[in-house]
Amino acid sequence: MQTFTLEQVAQHITTGSCWVIIQNKVYDVTDFLFDHPGGANVILRYGGKDATAAYVPIHPSDALDKNLAPEKHLGTLDSESIIRLKESGKNKVPTKDELRVEEALKNKPPLQRIVNVEDMEEVAKKILPYRAMAYYSSAGDDSITHVENGRAFGRFFFHPRVMKPVSQCDTSTTILGYKSTIPVYISGAALARLGHPSGEANLTRGAYKTGIIQMASTNSSLSYAEISAARVSPDQPLFFQLYKHVSDAIAEKRIREIEGLGYNAIFLTVDALVPGNRELDIRAPHYLEDFENQGLPTQRKPDGEQGETDRLGTAGGLVIKNDADMTWEKTIPWIRSITKLPIVIKGIQCVQDAVLACEAGCEGIVLSNHGGRQLEYSLPPIELLYRIRQQRPDVFEKTEGWFPDHLSNISLELIHIFIVYIDGGIRRGTDVVKALCLGARAVGLGRAFLYAQSAYGEAGVVHVVRILEREVRFGMQSLGVRTVSELVPQMVERVDWQPVTRAKL
Repeated sequence: MQTFTLEQVAQHITTGSCWVIIQNKVYDVTDFLFDHPGGANVILRYGGKDATAAYVPIHPSDALDKNLAPEKHLGTLDSESIIRLKESGKNKVPTKDELRVEEALKNKPPLQRIVNVEDMEEVAKKILPYRAMAYYSSAGDDSITHVENGRAFGRFFFHPRVMKPVSQCDTSTTILGYKSTIPVYISGAALARLGHPSGEANLTRGAYKTGIIQMASTNSSLSYAEISAARVSPDQPLFFQLYKHVSDAIAEKRIREIEGLGYNAIFLTVDALVPGNRELDIRAPHYLEDFENQGLPTQRKPDGEQGETDRLGTAGGLVIKNDADMTWEKTIPWIRSITKLPIVIKGIQCVQDAVLACEAGCEGIVLSNHGGRQLEYSLPPIELLYRIRQQRPDVFEKTEGWFPDHLSNISLELIHIFIVYIDGGIRRGTDVVKALCLGARAVGLGRAFLYAQSAYGEAGVVHVVRILEREVRFGMQSLGVRTVSELVPQMVERVDWQPVTRAKL
């Protein structure tokens, strides 16, 4: 294999010839510059340099193999250059944000002091690098939808039944026929390695230890194969959140890959076809620049020469190649033609589309507005669930009583299922119970598990599940039920006022 010096690589810094170093290997990325989802400037910033620190946390290990032709894998650095790079890394002065994180990690509380989901979020936001925190917590526009997703649960109150035997309470359910210890799954969320070196593997192993199911994102920071390999048991279920690529060929290759790796279902995301306006994420580079330069004079171009701000942020580059022309008539049959995996539509935001998804023969829907990260003022999922229950209760008639435990291994080809799930704003076990009363089979949490694995790794994931399990069981017992199938609409009432207090968002 050919070797290169740092000086040789440093000559290739233009759109005509751009090379980068990643983990001591040299790549010619010239032809990929304008195909990069985040734009050419993101790569040119590292042209002729070592891009490892910026690249590794947000790209799966097989990304270069999938996106660059073999001849563009030029070779490696020579031994002297590798030593020089290593030495320069040792002498690198830490940034102020790195120093802040280092100090926050020293003061991180013991895991046993985390008593609810919000505690976990507060700790994670302190110890995360600012860029990661901004990506994980950012929401659309003024964050109104994100906040209202959680507040909406406060408009639903219980009608508990008493004098019921509840000492033997079973919180388990089935999700697409796979057993789950609680009616909660890990929703697809990108770039877990921004928060922890093990990334999505923490979620996979934590899901197995607690008996719940993980949904891996198309935009995971580990490869789909690495996530599959992290399963503790070969029969551990694993779902896939599919962002359909604008190229049918690439989308088909992706679907066939995850099916071959043993993923068990496709959750087709339909609520994030174009980049959202996530201003905290967009502002992150400006904040970090000001944080590093505070008290120092800075030189800037004249206002008229500065150009437009990069409005993609970390998030925007992930969705810019998504198919924005999907339809019920075209897309669902197309996916059916290349896979036998069950298809759940993730991102339903109105009653009409819930009905259309059922009529299209999908196996289920997730009521979701992408965690409030996309269209501002899209309805909170719990409110939409309530409206479907009021306006089209027939949707739930196709789901109730489906996949009892003794049929959990039944072939999906034998019968059509249609299950309703929700995500967005869930912070408490009572939120989970309210959703189940209104007809959801299970709920998904995304950010909560990203924060948990960022702060405490795999142990954090397990801890959050145990918190939710305890709270769900308490809610069920307090309502007078022993199984999730006993949770019915009559047990909740929507009020037209908001409680005085609510967990902070």
